[in-house]
Amino acid sequence: MSTKFDKSKLPSRHITEGAKSAAHRAFFYAMGVSRQAMSRPIVGVATTWNETAPCNITLRRQAQAAKAGVDEAGGTPREFTTITVTDGIAMGHQGMKSSLVSRDVIADSVELTMRGHSYDALVGIAGCDKSLPGMMMALVRLNVPGVFLYGGSILPGRFRGKDVTVMDVYEYYGKYNSGQISEEDLAEIEAVACPSGGSCGGQFTANTMACVSEAIGLALPHSAGAPAVYESRDEFAVASGTCVMDLIENNIRPRDIVTRKAMENAATVVAATGGSTNAGLHLPAIANEAGIDFDLAAVAEVFKRTPYIADLKPGGRYVAKDLFEAGGVPIVLKALLDGGYLHGDCLTVTGRTLAENLADVALPGGQDVVVPTSAPLSPTGGVVGLSGNLAPEGAIVKVAGLTRLRHVGPARCFDTEEEAMKAIVSRDYRSGDVIVIRYEGPKGGPGMREMLAVTSQIYGQGKGEEVALITDGRFSGATRGFCIGHVGPEAAVGGPIALLRDGDEVTIDATSGELSVALPEAELAERRKEWAPRTTDYQSGVLWKYAATVGPAYQGAVTHPGGAAETHCFADL
Repeated sequence: MSTKFDKSKLPSRHITEGAKSAAHRAFFYAMGVSRQAMSRPIVGVATTWNETAPCNITLRRQAQAAKAGVDEAGGTPREFTTITVTDGIAMGHQGMKSSLVSRDVIADSVELTMRGHSYDALVGIAGCDKSLPGMMMALVRLNVPGVFLYGGSILPGRFRGKDVTVMDVYEYYGKYNSGQISEEDLAEIEAVACPSGGSCGGQFTANTMACVSEAIGLALPHSAGAPAVYESRDEFAVASGTCVMDLIENNIRPRDIVTRKAMENAATVVAATGGSTNAGLHLPAIANEAGIDFDLAAVAEVFKRTPYIADLKPGGRYVAKDLFEAGGVPIVLKALLDGGYLHGDCLTVTGRTLAENLADVALPGGQDVVVPTSAPLSPTGGVVGLSGNLAPEGAIVKVAGLTRLRHVGPARCFDTEEEAMKAIVSRDYRSGDVIVIRYEGPKGGPGMREMLAVTSQIYGQGKGEEVALITDGRFSGATRGFCIGHVGPEAAVGGPIALLRDGDEVTIDATSGELSVALPEAELAERRKEWAPRTTDYQSGVLWKYAATVGPAYQGAVTHPGGAAETHCFADL
């Protein structure tokens, strides 16, 4: 074994060294691991590979390449997998209650595997929406040397001469329900929208968090760009495996990288790319693992000062493959750095700073996927935070691509997504309404469902610019329209959204950041006296357990106290 790795200071010494580890070593021999290999650092290579959706189907191949990189650089890789819940398939029914919960289960299961087997470092490979933040949370929580690798996006589908994504299929279903297209039209688009393995191709949650992985410094530069089916992804996987060994040698850990300034960089890239509102949950959750206070209000402050510069779907014209071909995430970061919007001195997994990584990057001409900050698509970010007497803990809205930023209208209240969907399909609403879907928050759902099926139905009916929608639940990164999520406190704990009645006048102003109802505090107080908690259908099982432990959305809907409450770190055991 190379002397550059001091085994006596690594967690795996508990399972490979000395007479006391004889039985442990016997298990390694049973798997064909030599004594020499046991004497090296042992690196977990964790993926969310499975056959549930195209997002994850390519990850097994990339894990093998990452293992080769670990081996070449003097480590012993041990592969393991964890779950995912794929939002595209979970969408629009009770299965979506499992989605956000899966983020924390992923982080927990990776932690347990790493702890139980005393692995020294981690390469985390993820593909679907919640698996990206879940894997990054695990890296920061464990604080062992680690590298994150995105599995890559899907190739765009081609439908009647235009690039399409799965978002278009959801909206075509809305057109079908309103009689605008035939069943044959719907069958045609569904057959071509998703032509390969990989995560959804727009700037939805997966690609948003992939951009975050580079901006925050946990992933290698350019690694978030190449589509999943490209062989070049394997090169990044090998490089990630090699990189993690350098991090062990130099004792660089995730919490050296994930600082308050790095979190601000992450929020900046979300706003600049018109990314998913789900980042408003995931960034506070990642920060929590490091013991950093970075809640929705802090995220929104960064959003407010960041220009929108990447013209990506759903608010824009391009998909992830287009961004890759223009130069990838580094050109977005370089444009932001040159404009003075990033902290260039933040450390990354390369061992260099963000600015050093970007030194040779230039925003290319001849493309309009990414524009300079001096000529942005809009002067403030594509995602905006809101607050007011209807959302004392805040709320979030994606404004990328919107032409109207203010809506005042009467509330139309529903206590579940199913109730709202039934009314919308039957067109039982009016132009100007503010559709309210409540009791869908982290506790109230339980699980804080996404509402893409609802919003796509509205857009498919041609009403996307005529109504607004607010919820204590979430929206998909693919959602478009005036849709406000994460309203807090949620209805399940008696937040103001629970007190709304049909006809109450609601004001949403994405310019001033207001979300309010035209009711005096005295009236809200009277209604609060009459309010009673609503019992969910989930009184046992993992959703019950989640509801019992989950915190508020503005703090990331986390299920444990985080790094601030730690008395010891796994990496130092």
